[in-house]
Amino acid sequence: MSVKFSLASEPWLLRQLSYLQNRHPEMVNPILDKLLTEDEAVRWALVVNAYLDEQINLGKAAELLELPEVVLRKKFVEMGIAIRQGSASVEEAKAEVDAMRSWFSEE
Repeated sequence: MSVKFSLASEPWLLRQLSYLQNRHPEMVNPILDKLLTEDEAVRWALVVNAYLDEQINLGKAAELLELPEVVLRKKFVEMGIAIRQGSASVEEAKAEVDAMRSWFSEE
């Protein structure tokens, strides 16, 4: 007999997954990595929502989506997503520099 879980009907499940990830990342991270690698729609949704929630900047979003920043900027404009100008913090500025360095080092 198999038990079916639904995040919609079992809200505790998502909380427990988060707790498990904090305690045993070796169990959860491979599953999340696989999900984000294999499901482009989920990856896009998570990255766009993180950008809209100001958890990441445009450079980091481009890095996570494996796109040049100028391409993502154009896509965001086409999608009606406002582009945040400039860094909100020193940490964000450093993250933007790191993202650019990673793009240039790959070429």
